[in-house]
Amino acid sequence: MSAGEVRAPNADARSRMGRPARFFHLDHLRRLRGSEQVAAVCYRVRKSGIEFLLVETRNGCWTFPKGSAEPGITHAQAAALEAFEEAGVHGRMEETAFMQYVRCKRSERIDVVVNVHLCEVLWLDRPQEEGRNPTWFPPGKATRKLRSGRGVEHGVQLADVLAQALRRIQESLKLR
Repeated sequence: MSAGEVRAPNADARSRMGRPARFFHLDHLRRLRGSEQVAAVCYRVRKSGIEFLLVETRNGCWTFPKGSAEPGITHAQAAALEAFEEAGVHGRMEETAFMQYVRCKRSERIDVVVNVHLCEVLWLDRPQEEGRNPTWFPPGKATRKLRSGRGVEHGVQLADVLAQALRRIQESLKLR
């Protein structure tokens, strides 16, 4: 076994059965660990309507606070942590994801499942991450920002996330 490789579970048993033992490179295992992510669709309700909080990525695109699902905490807790770190959000996070989408990370050649949670923002602090520029947008402008600078398919996915979030928020406001 070379440096940077990990023996697959039961690899010894397989090799004893006449099959070659399987090895995984550590880089591959690290990529798989990040194959499930969480996103927080942060919103507030104003007299003028519903607004969504987006953050800038390193390459200048606008998106929802998002990151890897963390071991030992729920997806909702991980989404709340991402919202706090990237946008300074304090709020009410829905425990159950209202949708999922699959995103292909071409740079790592893996598909990433993103679990999306709604978060009603109660107040904002300064974000822990620099350069994220959290900004409020009305739904139409948020949709345009999410589509800008992306491939068509990914832009459509993010616009769909926003549309479904808007419907859920509007339904919940009727129940209040």
